[in-house]
Amino acid sequence: MTVVVADDAAAAAPPQQQLPPGHGQTVCVTGAAGYIASWLVKLLLERGYTVKGTVRNPGTHARARARWTSMHLIMIKMYVPVCLTLRRHDPKNAHLKALDGADERLVLCKADLLDYDSIRTAVDGCHGVFHTASPVTDDPEQMVEPAVRGTEYVIKAAAEAGTVRRVVFTSSIGAVTMDPNRGPDVVVDESCWSDLEFCKKTKNWYCYGKAVAEQEACKEAEERGVDLVVVNPVLVVGPLLQPTVNASALHILKYLDGSAKKYANAVQAYVDVRDVAAAHVRVFEAPEASGRYLCAERVLHREDVVHILGKLFPEYPVPTRSPYQMSNKKLQDLGLQFIPVSDSLYETVKSLQGKGHLPVLSKEIPEELNGVPA
Repeated sequence: MTVVVADDAAAAAPPQQQLPPGHGQTVCVTGAAGYIASWLVKLLLERGYTVKGTVRNPGTHARARARWTSMHLIMIKMYVPVCLTLRRHDPKNAHLKALDGADERLVLCKADLLDYDSIRTAVDGCHGVFHTASPVTDDPEQMVEPAVRGTEYVIKAAAEAGTVRRVVFTSSIGAVTMDPNRGPDVVVDESCWSDLEFCKKTKNWYCYGKAVAEQEACKEAEERGVDLVVVNPVLVVGPLLQPTVNASALHILKYLDGSAKKYANAVQAYVDVRDVAAAHVRVFEAPEASGRYLCAERVLHREDVVHILGKLFPEYPVPTRSPYQMSNKKLQDLGLQFIPVSDSLYETVKSLQGKGHLPVLSKEIPEELNGVPA
């Protein structure tokens, strides 16, 4: 006869399946069909959350969800008038229905940022809210009021729901960097804010609206006792889940389809949309998360961007000109052949090394040079 002691029994027992982080939790994602929000919904579903996503128009072929587990029956009875599921052929939101876990744990709710009752209904019963919905326009009437009022409504709804433990607000780099008095040597971080007067003076209503909306969100959250965390993404790039081209994807598309003949003499910070979605989930799940989080991978000059695109996709008409061009035709007509700038830069550095102003760290000659002697 074999006697199994307690330690052996524990070792012999089959391991319990670990539940996903979001198991049993319901969260609301506003503007669920958007570029960032679609990836956020995907990630939340993968992590086991039940997601209530708000959309402006669920479409004419919407129907109430029929296949829900028993733990959702009460919520379904409460939200059937406004929370709907779309058939797969609905063009605007079908990509959400196609996500893994959507059949069981995704419900789409018709909501308008300026309609508090619709926001309140969407947030009811949720443990968390991700407020990503915001207009992208430079029209002050279409940008500022929906951004500010909609954010206030979301915070108010979260406070009144009584179940929401944290709200994550998607702000923007536009609320951070628009300050003409900030020098180029300053490291932009979460303490930086855009100058509202400068935004108004330059009629940059998008940045103005995002900055005001974020400030109002912080004020409203503090007054109502709502735990608010903010994510400030820079220009977001990466694969699209939604069928339409959003503003940041258009930034890349124009360099490939021939519509942009030249690129701007400017710098821009970039980040992948999948990292932005992951940042939202991390700041929601981490108990210690607080305040603002600047979400950026790196800063590139537009020339760097088009150079990368040109090397990756040489078959497309990527622009090779900056907006500023100078003519040296008259001197060329006189027979002057200019030395390439790459050669000039190389010779400048070699001269500085030769005169003792710069240490020699390598003797290799770059392949890019056009026959400059060693």
